[in-house]
Amino acid sequence: MNAGDRAAARSNPAVFAGGAVIGALGGLIGLGGAEFRLPLLIGAFRFAVLEAVILNKAMSLVVVAAALPFRAGTVPFGVVAAQWPVILNLLAGSLLGAWLGAGWATRLRSETLHRVIAVLLVAIAAVLLLGHDAAAGQPPFAGTTQAVAGVAAGLAIGVVASLLGVAGGELLIPTLVLLFGADIKLAGSLSLAVSLPTMLTGFARYSRDRSFVVLGRNRHFLLVMAGGSMLGAFIGGQLLGLVPGDVLLPALAAILLASAWKIWRHG
Repeated sequence: MNAGDRAAARSNPAVFAGGAVIGALGGLIGLGGAEFRLPLLIGAFRFAVLEAVILNKAMSLVVVAAALPFRAGTVPFGVVAAQWPVILNLLAGSLLGAWLGAGWATRLRSETLHRVIAVLLVAIAAVLLLGHDAAAGQPPFAGTTQAVAGVAAGLAIGVVASLLGVAGGELLIPTLVLLFGADIKLAGSLSLAVSLPTMLTGFARYSRDRSFVVLGRNRHFLLVMAGGSMLGAFIGGQLLGLVPGDVLLPALAAILLASAWKIWRHG
């Protein structure tokens, strides 16, 4: 793609529409769509892989910050705040993981980062298929064992979130349901409460490297696509009941697998 084609692809309508489609895919499964947005940034809009990760994280932050108050009508802030021990447990690992993941992303060679991202997209596809319908039950651990498991899970999620530029909800929600026995609706809001400081920590680490200036150079692109993503996420949420899960999840997993293959080859 030459400079003229790239400029046309990054025009306002194309950027907004791309964000809306990706947001709708995420809204259909209750996420922000960042895992689908990243391949679009690399493939269609031709951003360098590290730039795409940082832009993706910025858009994820905007979508997540908007989603938390949107959900307050169903899950009040007081109910979320009452679960502060769970939030702090996961944050104890995810903040460190986000810092480490961002540091690794800035040091990895572009080809290596492509391959790491491709592998992580395959892993997320597996989580969509196997973990999205997790049902709340009795937590498998209690006390110190649960706390240690929570820190370890948070650490891994923080690393993945920084490397992909995602909020991490696709991994946090199954963790909250299976490890802490949270109701699925509460888990969605708790995941947002954990994601916000985790993403800010990743940003703090990225800001130490010159690669962070990509946000300033592309701030208009970022805001337009983030706006499209939020609209798409809303539309996807409204369509949720119209698409059966046994069709939706395999289709979305297939999209992630195809994206992973393209990113692997691109690297």
